[in-house]
Amino acid sequence: MSGVVFAGRGPIDGVLFDIDDTLVNTRSAFGAAMTAVAEAYLTDLPRERYDEVLAMWRSDSDGNYRRYTRGELTLREQRLIRANQLQSEFGGGPLGDADFEAWDAVFEAGFQQGWAAHDDAAPAVATARDRGLAVGALSNADSGYQELKLARTGLGHVPMLVGLDTLGFGKPDPRVFLEACLRLGTDPARTLYVGDELDLDARAAIAAGLYGAWIDRPGTRRGGVHEEDPAAAAADGVVVISALAELDALFA
Repeated sequence: MSGVVFAGRGPIDGVLFDIDDTLVNTRSAFGAAMTAVAEAYLTDLPRERYDEVLAMWRSDSDGNYRRYTRGELTLREQRLIRANQLQSEFGGGPLGDADFEAWDAVFEAGFQQGWAAHDDAAPAVATARDRGLAVGALSNADSGYQELKLARTGLGHVPMLVGLDTLGFGKPDPRVFLEACLRLGTDPARTLYVGDELDLDARAAIAAGLYGAWIDRPGTRRGGVHEEDPAAAAADGVVVISALAELDALFA
């Protein structure tokens, strides 16, 4: 038992972190990937419109990545669909299977080159551990891929507990949160989950019996169909923060 109370609500013994856009600045990495893709495959698109390409990729308005997390599409299938949506929207030609392999290699090289931890990530992890809290990661991506991402961004000391491949599906299913708590060694009712997507992360964590915190970083919302209402979130018991550094003040 840690003796830590979260936000005056109750005791916690552990913290589970989302990875993308929570610990790792994935938005910036996607920006690098989209720039590489646009330079290679959207050659008539003015550079000042590259932000539109990034916005479309991140908003994923048809929810194809979420279909992947539900087991309805493979990672490759959802990425191929979204790649062709970009090509169609911004004046590129359609990608067949063979063309997509080259497109995906450009995307992946740019994406991985852009991986970097948020400045407040390592200090937040250290603060939680200094307070005696168990710490782990839960993500809607493949565990091995996320372990590589954590290692390359200096966060390899954060154990990757549950990925999409663990149970074959991801958040918001409550079972993934419960499995992560089991592996963390904490009671869900005494565990905090921190993530950047209000519905998939904070609300889903609360529905699974955990505490939920939504990190609503300035300028990083996805847009599109994703729920992103701080007032409604707070009214429903979600703790809303704008930086991981704010967590320390919520631990007592």
